[in-house]
Amino acid sequence: MMKESQLEKRLKDKVEQLGGLCFKWVSPGKRGVPDRICLLAKGRTIFVEMKAPNGKLSPLQKKRIQELEKLGHEVRVLYTKQTIDEFIREIGGEV
Repeated sequence: MMKESQLEKRLKDKVEQLGGLCFKWVSPGKRGVPDRICLLAKGRTIFVEMKAPNGKLSPLQKKRIQELEKLGHEVRVLYTKQTIDEFIREIGGEV
């Protein structure tokens, strides 16, 4: 089983192989924001929360995700190598 940090590195590496950027997001004064911001071709931006395979979103993380989605932003929660690979295929990449 991969650790959350290993999963996050896989996501970053795969997005960058597609020519995108995958920034770590830390927002001082605003806890609960997703871990990563993926900037893709054609101006597509997706916020990604990484969780360990058995991890759960906190109530604050759920609230932040709802806030972003209400503003029309895409947000994904990824838990495993398989969900990362599905996400990469969804955005046009290969695994």
